[in-house]
Amino acid sequence: MTQEGQDPGYPKLEGVKTLVTTQRNPDLAATRDGQVEMGLSCSSEQVVEELPTHDPDKVGMVMTLNIRCFSDLHHRHTSRSQFQQGSTCDALLGILSQLNFGGQALTLPDRLVPSLRASSSFTTYATETLHYLSVFVAFKESRSLLQPDAMEHHPSGSNSFHGGEFKSCHSKPSKVAVASMINSEIGAVLAVMRRNVRWGVRYIGDDDDQLEHSLIHSLKELRKQIFLWQTNWQNVDPKLYIQPFLDVILSDETGAPITGVALSSVYKILTLDVFTLDTVNVGEAMHIIVDAVKSCRFEVTDPASEEVVLMKILQVLLACIKSKAANGLSNQDIFTIINICLRVVHQSTSKSELLQRLARHTMHELVRCIFSQLPYISPLANETELNVVDWDQKSGESKVENGIIDSETEVSDDLNVAANGESAMLAPFGIPCMVEIFHFLCTLLNVGESGEVNSRSNPIAFDEDVPLFALGLVNSAIELGGSSFREHPKLLSLIQDELFCNLMQFGMSMSPLVLTTVCSIVLNLYLSFRTELKVQLEAFFSCVLLRIAQSKHGSSYQQQEVAMEALVDFCRQHNFMAEVFANFDCDITCSNVFEDVSNLLSKSAFPVNGPLSAMHILALDGLISMVQGMAERVGEELPASDVPTHEEGYEAFWTVRCENYGDPNIWVPFVRKSKHIKKRLMVGADHFNNDPKKGLQQLQALHLLPEELDPKSVACFFRYTCGLDKNLIGDFLGNHDQFCVQVLHEFAKTFDFQNMNLDNALRLFVGTFRLPGESQKIQRVLEAFSERYYEQSPQILIDKDAALLLSYSIILLNTDHHNTQVKKKMTEEDFIRNNRCINGGADLPREYLSELYHSICDSEIQMIPDQGTGFQMMTSSRWISVIYKSKETSPYIICDSTSHLDRDMFHIVYGPTIAATSVVFEQAEQEYVLQRCVDGLLAIAKLSAYYHLNRVLDDLVVSLCKFTPFFASLSVDEAVLALGEDARARMATEAVFLIANKYGDYISSGWKSILECVLSLHKLQILPAHIASDAADDPEPSTSNTEQERPLENPVSVVVSQAQPSAAPRKSSSFIGRFSQLLSFDMEETEPLPTEEELAAYKLARGIVKDCHIDSIFSDSKFLQAESLQQLVSSLIKAAAKDEASAVFCLELLIAVTLNNRDRILLIWQTVYEHISGIVQSTTTPCPLVEKAVFGVLKICQRLLPYKENLTDELLKSLQLVLKLDARVADAYCEPITQEVARLVKANASHVRSHVGWRTIISLLSITARHPEASDAGFEALRFIMSEGAHLLPSNYILCLDAARQFAESRVGEIDRSISAIDLMSNSVFCLARWSQEAKKSVGEDEAMMKLSQDIGEMWLRLVNNLKRVCLDQRDQVRNHAILMLQRSVAGADGIMLPQPLWFQCFDSAIFPLLDELLAVSVENSRKTFKKTVEETLVVATKLMSKAFLQSLQDISQQPSFCRLWLGVLERMETYMSTKFRGKRSEKVHELIPELLKNTLLVMKTTGVLLPGDDIGSDSFWQLTWLHVKKISPSLQSEVFPQEELDQFQRRNAKPEDTPPARVSNLFGTMSEVFNGYERQYCDLSATLSKKCSSALSLDGEQKKQKLSEIKSGLEIAEALIRKMDLEARSLPPGVKSSLLVKLREFKSDLNNFKTEVKRITSANSNAAARDQLLEADTKTASADQRARLMMSTERLGRTTDRLKDGRRTMMETEEIGVSILQDLHGQRQSLLRAGDTLSGVDENVGKSKKILTGMTTRMNRNKWTIGAIIAALVVAIIIILYFKLTNNVSIVELAVLVTCPREWLALAIRLKLLPFQR
Repeated sequence: MTQEGQDPGYPKLEGVKTLVTTQRNPDLAATRDGQVEMGLSCSSEQVVEELPTHDPDKVGMVMTLNIRCFSDLHHRHTSRSQFQQGSTCDALLGILSQLNFGGQALTLPDRLVPSLRASSSFTTYATETLHYLSVFVAFKESRSLLQPDAMEHHPSGSNSFHGGEFKSCHSKPSKVAVASMINSEIGAVLAVMRRNVRWGVRYIGDDDDQLEHSLIHSLKELRKQIFLWQTNWQNVDPKLYIQPFLDVILSDETGAPITGVALSSVYKILTLDVFTLDTVNVGEAMHIIVDAVKSCRFEVTDPASEEVVLMKILQVLLACIKSKAANGLSNQDIFTIINICLRVVHQSTSKSELLQRLARHTMHELVRCIFSQLPYISPLANETELNVVDWDQKSGESKVENGIIDSETEVSDDLNVAANGESAMLAPFGIPCMVEIFHFLCTLLNVGESGEVNSRSNPIAFDEDVPLFALGLVNSAIELGGSSFREHPKLLSLIQDELFCNLMQFGMSMSPLVLTTVCSIVLNLYLSFRTELKVQLEAFFSCVLLRIAQSKHGSSYQQQEVAMEALVDFCRQHNFMAEVFANFDCDITCSNVFEDVSNLLSKSAFPVNGPLSAMHILALDGLISMVQGMAERVGEELPASDVPTHEEGYEAFWTVRCENYGDPNIWVPFVRKSKHIKKRLMVGADHFNNDPKKGLQQLQALHLLPEELDPKSVACFFRYTCGLDKNLIGDFLGNHDQFCVQVLHEFAKTFDFQNMNLDNALRLFVGTFRLPGESQKIQRVLEAFSERYYEQSPQILIDKDAALLLSYSIILLNTDHHNTQVKKKMTEEDFIRNNRCINGGADLPREYLSELYHSICDSEIQMIPDQGTGFQMMTSSRWISVIYKSKETSPYIICDSTSHLDRDMFHIVYGPTIAATSVVFEQAEQEYVLQRCVDGLLAIAKLSAYYHLNRVLDDLVVSLCKFTPFFASLSVDEAVLALGEDARARMATEAVFLIANKYGDYISSGWKSILECVLSLHKLQILPAHIASDAADDPEPSTSNTEQERPLENPVSVVVSQAQPSAAPRKSSSFIGRFSQLLSFDMEETEPLPTEEELAAYKLARGIVKDCHIDSIFSDSKFLQAESLQQLVSSLIKAAAKDEASAVFCLELLIAVTLNNRDRILLIWQTVYEHISGIVQSTTTPCPLVEKAVFGVLKICQRLLPYKENLTDELLKSLQLVLKLDARVADAYCEPITQEVARLVKANASHVRSHVGWRTIISLLSITARHPEASDAGFEALRFIMSEGAHLLPSNYILCLDAARQFAESRVGEIDRSISAIDLMSNSVFCLARWSQEAKKSVGEDEAMMKLSQDIGEMWLRLVNNLKRVCLDQRDQVRNHAILMLQRSVAGADGIMLPQPLWFQCFDSAIFPLLDELLAVSVENSRKTFKKTVEETLVVATKLMSKAFLQSLQDISQQPSFCRLWLGVLERMETYMSTKFRGKRSEKVHELIPELLKNTLLVMKTTGVLLPGDDIGSDSFWQLTWLHVKKISPSLQSEVFPQEELDQFQRRNAKPEDTPPARVSNLFGTMSEVFNGYERQYCDLSATLSKKCSSALSLDGEQKKQKLSEIKSGLEIAEALIRKMDLEARSLPPGVKSSLLVKLREFKSDLNNFKTEVKRITSANSNAAARDQLLEADTKTASADQRARLMMSTERLGRTTDRLKDGRRTMMETEEIGVSILQDLHGQRQSLLRAGDTLSGVDENVGKSKKILTGMTTRMNRNKWTIGAIIAALVVAIIIILYFKLTNNVSIVELAVLVTCPREWLALAIRLKLLPFQR
């Protein structure tokens, strides 16, 4: 490939690439900062110097390329004067043909010859250049050959030279080489001279002794001497061998060719470094060379030769500066060189373009070389005393007028020798010459008032060539001098004042090229001197860049674009905007540049009513650069969001100063405080502009002015506040009020007029307000000004009156001269005449008045300041204010890479940036623009998160989400394709999820939009399968998500298939059904497969979504801050309201988020629970949503219980939602729910401790007892809890017993499971024994011991009651096993500390009712049929009663109720003995009961419980016992107590005092003591309840609920005690019983009072409470008899309740039987339905088979006819074949083709027609 600017066949040369490209585009070259490159802008030697190696082949190529550059540049100048064919062109061609480097000959391109003929000067110059190049290369090669060691030791190796400049080579020229070179140059000069007729003939001089001209003679003498000098060339005076050449140059007798050759010789000597600084008398040599070039004289024969000489003069001057001996030049020599070059530049304006460009390029090189030495020059001690020549006023100087150098003036050689002293000028060049040169460069830009460059100037009348040239020179000087300018005060002052003023003027040029150059210079100045140019930079931004870019002041589009580019370039500087904000926006005396730039960029970035343009993109780039700069300064760590507030209070804001501008800890709070003050000042300025009087009051309210106004504070407010109405200020200051006059004088004192001219001081003063129109006001204002000016500048003026009069005169002159209505203008003489005798009666100096006159005439004093809101235009008066302000302003603050003020800046810029970026992002089509927008938005997101600006981040997320394909009404295919192919949608999607992942901590409402995107991706099924999983996820038990785990087979039709689900056909197990399905496969229509493009789009979309890491949003939610996490959960819940699929997916995400935040579950648990509860309670049919909700709760409990023991109850409480499921839903998911609960129990049983938690779990397990499918899993879980007491606790013991009883009573499972449940219940008694033993060891207090024993006893009693209920089961095996286990449980009570009353409760509530009910059931069943199992049950139950009585005999024999218990046992035995079954008595029962009774009596006899007594005829224990025993077995008394033993016992125990009544009374006394014990317990409990009721009244909330639960528990205990007292009282004699019953009635009344009090406390209705009190009062007034009757009624109701319970139990058993029957019927119905479905399927399949067979028959008949037709066709074909074979002799192959290919019929027919003709 051939690169642009390089022809094929020429290798790429890095050293000349830039040169060739520039030379081939001269228009571009003219814009490169003044580096005006022409055809051969630098010599061939310079081209060679740029080569990386000294390769002859490459040098030849460079020469060829250089010639090609000549050709390209001057090809367009062929229209000039024709070139006369002559020796110059032939010489050029001859030199090229003779040169051969490395075997490659140099040849001219074909385009060169026409170009050469266009300009003779060019041809001559090219010829000379090539000649010098050949000699130069030969000289270098000879030098390297003569000194091989130098090349070997060269740093870059052999055959190379270093640094790109020959003068920097390490080798030194040898004496022979130098002599040879000088000799060749002498010969060249002599040869050219001999070609001239004047020099070629014999010389005839005035003196006969002189045979030849002195010039020739000196050259020949030099030739004789050079080979004779034996010393080192460094010791040879250069004047000896340079002077002859200089004489030729100085001679006015020589022509241009001879002078040109002599200049070339001097140039060669300089460039070859023949002499250096070490050479003797080198300074004098350099001086005479410069002087000779300055005085160069020659005869001009033709313009072309003159141009050649001027070119060579420029070469020599540049060689002098670049030579190693350049430091030998003095300041005067440097001035001379610059002047000569300027003269050539001036003269070249009327000559060829080649000379013009070469001259300007040489000027650039000179400036570069001079100012490149500035960093190495130390500052002078008296540098500030240097005087600078006024280049505009000095006579004999070049002057710039309208872009053209005046040709009538000539640059003087002695520029400022007199000014700065001859000694300074003769010293080696340094700061003095640089100051003068730089001042002259600034002067070139000074166009003056007449040529003022602004937007209203005529662009045609202004030549931009000279400004560009001058600006380029200035830019080069600044680039090379850099920050070294600030070390030299004089140079720095030139930059601050004159240069910047001129730049401001040229900044308003209509030329975009000039504006571009000005902006480049200002950028360089900012980078190097911004600390010294604070106010100047502010003025440039406000008056130039912002004014032009606003497009309100007549600026062209090109100007606006250049200004915008400049602003963007500044914005790209890393700390620029931070420094602008700190130095300008936070300075009360400066404008808000940062805000102005931000507003301008944001407005310019908006494409209003038009398409997107480059200007919009450029402005947006500036905004984004600002934001990215802030984002780069902030770190990844997030700081505190607190910003220190500023105390409100009055403080003289103009006196606020910063102690240290270098310490951020000091200046950052200061600038923030200044910004706060500035904001308040802006508010106060608005109030003042509306109403000055009220405005001052408002300023006092804002603490900007003191409570008592003083003139100084008001004056300073006027002086230092921006935005005030200057008309109002002028009126206020001109007012005659005493306070206003004082303010005026204080206002004047704020100015410093020292060392200022009167006109400049007046400009500065009246520039701050508008001078009032009334003469009196003007007089007062000018009097204050004059007084202040005279105080500080009394040099010329005698008194303040002189200043006042002169000020008046200046204002009159300004009005007269600049008012267009005044036709006759005041002259200078008039002005001087008007001001006679005003200086104390004397005249002012005429020069002083003349200066004032010209100053006012040249620059108007702006009497009417601009009041617009836009940016003001820079004028001379305003520039004076800028310079004055620069002396008073605060130091420039340098910002480092720390984000000190970025928060304040971001608050200003984020809104416009987001809006502009969003608009551009919406309209842009280029991908790089879109990426730039995304980068900007991400930077804003980073800053928003860093500064905790949640609202900003939310707005940003919402804005980005609008560009994703999910918020547009697109189809599935369109959305997927947009995500994969649309760059905007892809970038927006990636940005949204990147923000969510990286800055999710600070997203609030934005989660809604993010989740909408996630839901859309879920509907498209391109989300990762594990997105809704937590960190330790396991497979879900449900199968609802299996579709998501499968690979997507047909992605295009996914949503369609979801929207229109079709019922799958029922699979048939019969052979006919399967065969019919197989036959129907070909009848089904298959879905269309996706195309490759669709698959590729889906694959690409999946890849994009995968790269977004959406799963990390939810898996890393554990790192989110609390507020953001809560917002995410709330958004998930809100997003679930769309549809069921979205609800299911959001619920999955919600569960995943909950599990991932287990360490702070309290933040979100209540919200999550309420959402799931709403789903569960509102769903009445099975669906995936409720399934996910139920299993989600179970999953949460499974995962969190091991980690959150303090939340166990709260988590398990959530499982109650399962109990609230609708019956249909619960039935559908009962089995998997039970499995999950079982898994929960097995994994976390050890973590559940509370009763509430176990109640929920056991309730879930209990429900499954009657479920056919879930009961097994439920029972296994219960077995896990109760087996060996592994997880049995006092808190869950009773619950487990009830659950086990339900499983035992359930008939869903097998009998073995019921028996296992009974075993679990009976084995639990060992846990009670273990707990009892542990309680004995751990509990020491009697009261606590009693309480624990009571609790364990209650559990044991509950166990007995539950077993008793199972003992009534209708299944014989279960019933008998339950009775045995009950007996075992009762026997296990030996190891339990049971309170004695519990035995009575055991018999009363369990054993006795069991026997009674068993007997009743047996009798009832015996009427139908009597089974032996019933008899066995009665036997076992009787044994249970007997063993239980004997086991408890020792504990209860001394109890008062023992007699009643014993009588109950006897009554049951008696009843069993007397009961008949179907008219017969049970033999086993009749055999067992007497035996059991006998054993019981013997035990009672042995233990002394049953002893004979003498109380025959009374109700004694002995009599009652034998009264019942005799009914059972009359002979038992004689067997147990023979008569002999009775008589012996009576004799032994007979005592007078121990009569039977006494024993009875002792017994009753013991019983009354029991009653008294119960009474004491009740009284203590009553007192406790009274205190608790009183304290509960003052409580509320949870504490009140807890206290009420304690009171209710105490009431239950009190009721139990009253029942016990009632039983004891009724067993006593009537005399004692009546008194105790009275007490009981009082106790019951007291208990009712307590209950009423509890109701009143809990009741919210005061009326209800009052009604209860009224009823209570009625109750208290009731009589004792009424109470007794009520108690009796209550007892009867209790008995009735018991009977109802028995009836309910019977009903439940009947219901169970009915349920089992219904289940059987349901199963049979299902079987019938399945049979019907099978028959329907068979019928349908038979119909399909019939259709298929019919179709097959049709196709078979069709096939038969088809085969017949084929056979017939074949027969006809065979006949035809035979016919043609016999008649026409056609080949077999053709006949075969005829048969197989019908298209050959026509061809065959043609052939058949031709056969007879051929014959």
